[in-house]
Amino acid sequence: MEYRWLGSSGFKVPALGFGAGTFGGKGPLFSAWGNADANEARRLLDICLESGVNLFDTADVYFDGASESVLGEALKGRRDKAIISTKLTLRAGDGPNDVGASRHHLITGVERALKRLNTDYIDLLQLHHFDAMTPVESVMRTLDDLVREGKLRYLGASNFSGWQLMKSQAVADRYGYTRFVANQTYYSLIGRDYEWELMPFGLDQGVGAVVWSPLGWGRLTGKIRRGQPLPAGSRLHETAGFAPPVNEERLYRVVDALDEIAAETGKSVPQIALNWLLQRPTVSTILIGARNEEQLRQNLGAIGWNLTREQITRLDAASAVTPPYPYYPYWNGQFAERTPPAIQTA
Repeated sequence: MEYRWLGSSGFKVPALGFGAGTFGGKGPLFSAWGNADANEARRLLDICLESGVNLFDTADVYFDGASESVLGEALKGRRDKAIISTKLTLRAGDGPNDVGASRHHLITGVERALKRLNTDYIDLLQLHHFDAMTPVESVMRTLDDLVREGKLRYLGASNFSGWQLMKSQAVADRYGYTRFVANQTYYSLIGRDYEWELMPFGLDQGVGAVVWSPLGWGRLTGKIRRGQPLPAGSRLHETAGFAPPVNEERLYRVVDALDEIAAETGKSVPQIALNWLLQRPTVSTILIGARNEEQLRQNLGAIGWNLTREQITRLDAASAVTPPYPYYPYWNGQFAERTPPAIQTA
């Protein structure tokens, strides 16, 4: 397994992490991801740890905390071998204060997560969304207090815009609070919006990307083809309404390119899509999910080799989309003279 820096934290994480949203899931979204119990989860964790995948990501809203509970149970006796990442701020109860990033909810949410995870500390806590109703100064102060108390070790955000992340960093710098070092973000060959603003932010501020849904909500599994209906077992039957919209012609253009490169390399379509992401600037770790052992082992095959520069260029071209103003001048070369090389090649 390859290990990478988590932003500018000085802490290393595996290039592939495991998304535990497949643990204990029920309902229209989470059951489509998976519903492994503690015994099934323990077997998947065994495979992960044997392979060097020791980062496990979950959230309090993954089936009302069931994912955290199953993960905590599966890690009994080996907590010291794992990096636990979880998230909160989305609604996690019926009460008026069971949502957001207020001091009350952050402290209560962390205490509940620690109990479910059966641990004394969380390695990486990420805010699941930006709370516009709570002053950023209060949010960063509370998070800093929790770090100083030893309950959290590193901080991150998820689903924030660039200005929201930058304001949070500025407040942390002004008052000497703990900064964000991770940004859990959607990024894939068919979802490259991350590159427009969040990637430059990550480069500038030392914030590493923790990538979720790297296969575009299941669209890059190799099972979707031009002119063919969705396979009967595709989770998109249940989750398409939750997924970001995708232009179908662009999707099939990307799939065609993946198929060509799969034939050249002998690798699977998902492995190629993951390997492309592993070579992007700022990416610290990619969260892979699996309903079963076969899927997990398949995804692990994305490590240990690299696409050629020419193959990456073909995938870049197939997945390219013109960014909105004011970002597009950086991509069409107008500002290349004053743009970091990593952005020029993104």
